[in-house]
Amino acid sequence: VSTQSTWGDVHRQVKLKSDLEEELNAIFQKKEVDDKQNTKKKTEAKGNQRNSKKSKSIGEEVLGHPCLERIDDYRIRIKNGFVPNMRTEGLVFATKELADLLIHEMESGNSGMQPSLKQVANVAGIPGIVGLSMAMPDIHCGYGFAIGNVCAVNADDPKACVSPGGVGFDINCGVRLLRTNLMEGAIADRKEEIANALFKSIPVGAGSGRGIDINDSELNNMLTYGMEYLIDRKLVWPEDIDYCEERGRLSWADASKVSSRARMRGVSQVGTMGAGNHYCEVQVVDEIFDHEAAAVMGIEKPGQVCIMIHSGSRGLGHQVCTDYLTILDKEMKKANFVLNDRQLACAPIQSKVGSDYLGAMAAAANFAFCNRSIMVSRAREAFEKVFKSTARDLGMHVIYDVCHNIAKYEDHEVDGQKMRVLVHRKGATRAFPPGHPEIPEKYKPIGQPVLIGGSMGTCSYVLTGTEHSMKETFGSTCHGAGREMSRALAIKSFQSSSVKEDMKRQGIYVKAGDAKLLAEEASGAYKDVTSVVKTCHEAGISKLCFRLRPVVVIKG
Repeated sequence: VSTQSTWGDVHRQVKLKSDLEEELNAIFQKKEVDDKQNTKKKTEAKGNQRNSKKSKSIGEEVLGHPCLERIDDYRIRIKNGFVPNMRTEGLVFATKELADLLIHEMESGNSGMQPSLKQVANVAGIPGIVGLSMAMPDIHCGYGFAIGNVCAVNADDPKACVSPGGVGFDINCGVRLLRTNLMEGAIADRKEEIANALFKSIPVGAGSGRGIDINDSELNNMLTYGMEYLIDRKLVWPEDIDYCEERGRLSWADASKVSSRARMRGVSQVGTMGAGNHYCEVQVVDEIFDHEAAAVMGIEKPGQVCIMIHSGSRGLGHQVCTDYLTILDKEMKKANFVLNDRQLACAPIQSKVGSDYLGAMAAAANFAFCNRSIMVSRAREAFEKVFKSTARDLGMHVIYDVCHNIAKYEDHEVDGQKMRVLVHRKGATRAFPPGHPEIPEKYKPIGQPVLIGGSMGTCSYVLTGTEHSMKETFGSTCHGAGREMSRALAIKSFQSSSVKEDMKRQGIYVKAGDAKLLAEEASGAYKDVTSVVKTCHEAGISKLCFRLRPVVVIKG
């Protein structure tokens, strides 16, 4: 990856082709027709959120700034000069429709944070950055880094920095997907029963306790060893570890760098969902695009039942981020760093404070792996009770587990040379290609599974990693739909009762701990996940495999 070679690749790139291309285009066209009414409702709900704009041709006129340049149908270049102190350029994956949302955000200035395009450009000023500051198509503004922002720094550069804003507060927020050998017909009349069993088994809600009983010593082992520690307690199947990113453990974790306050917040939350956009969904395979890759994952035909779990490091991870942002804000003032946004507070990765943060962050990531593992264990128990069969007989195997908010050491090619880098992925997913040494042997022929959760009540996707993602995005792709409305605006625009009724009409049974959360998480508050994943597929940074639709949704 390099600024010069990346732009050369972009200009020369030929769109991803496959035998499935015509079939995929037909599917997407059908999806657009099917979604027409939903789109109309969504637009009405937003009211005056967006100004009406006439369609304009690709170029500076529609992007509204001389430093924003449309490269092709799926990429926008952010040139040096868009904001001060840029060390490299920015690259945003966005169609014209998705770009319109970003331009509107920049022009409206309604958020308390900087607009996401400027955040991507600000990240281009991080000391030690290599390649480009990149944004996936589900980008929206966040703390410091935009959510959907990816950047890498040279791990051997003494000036290269790590920024907690490039990881986020919910460290290792991620997704785990299980398959089963059940078909849709087996659950069609049992959705409420399944929902009640899951809701009883998996604690939900902000600040929810009722996690598994552990003491501080056991918590310390989770922070240090991640999923490995759970094997002896029989809380994971031994083979689960093989199908988790980093095998469920970041080896450089240092539990001693996690504060007592963070420990106190986390000790009662292992195995709990939390609130916000976290969920447990029972889904069915809706469409298979790549039958060969799907078969390797154990997906045989449409209608097969899966379970998707989305959660992270809960209060422990939030406190780790808060603790080190406070420390780094003071350190930044001493060091006289020149950055455009104090939310980008950072420290050299080789410094004591930088090393301490990375040790604490990795420990929080290990906690998140354990948290999702306990949720999986409880989901298996719930299905056992409903179907009067063992989880193994039900075929409840992990397909994969991915991190969304993380900073990790990885080996990549930069300017034609192998380089050890620290990759920040905030609201982005690793997407390693076929044959990569860090993916399970089983998946080496097809590439790493990439799990993309949709907004509540909409479809989710499973993609696979590509070689092109390694060349252009440090092996990264999108992570979900991406918010289009703030939570406050969503509550004003949607009624929870109406959202629940709409989902019921679609055959989705939803159960939430807090009713108002349904309005906050209404699908109309998010971008269209199909447009997001299609952008990634067409840009070549990940490849469509299969689509899932929800039938049971559990929210905080």
